[in-house]
Amino acid sequence: MANIKSAKKRILITNKKTARNRRVKSHLKSLIKSFDAAIVVADLEAAAETLALAEKRLKQAAAKGTIHENAASRKISRMTKKLNKAKKAK
Repeated sequence: MANIKSAKKRILITNKKTARNRRVKSHLKSLIKSFDAAIVVADLEAAAETLALAEKRLKQAAAKGTIHENAASRKISRMTKKLNKAKKAK
């Protein structure tokens, strides 16, 4: 355990940021799973709505540094490709 006051504060701040990052990442994973589930059952309207929300949340997470910007862009791109492929197949 740290003895210095500033080190104790850094520990508290790190714990808060870690908790926030975990919440955000968990939320992103659940959004992506719900998008994939909508694609599987061919509910394209729900998938499009989920994609719009997921895109917004991914960009926010990238802006805050929770995930890397390229990772956010990659996930958005892959989800968009899946949706377009599902629309084309229908």
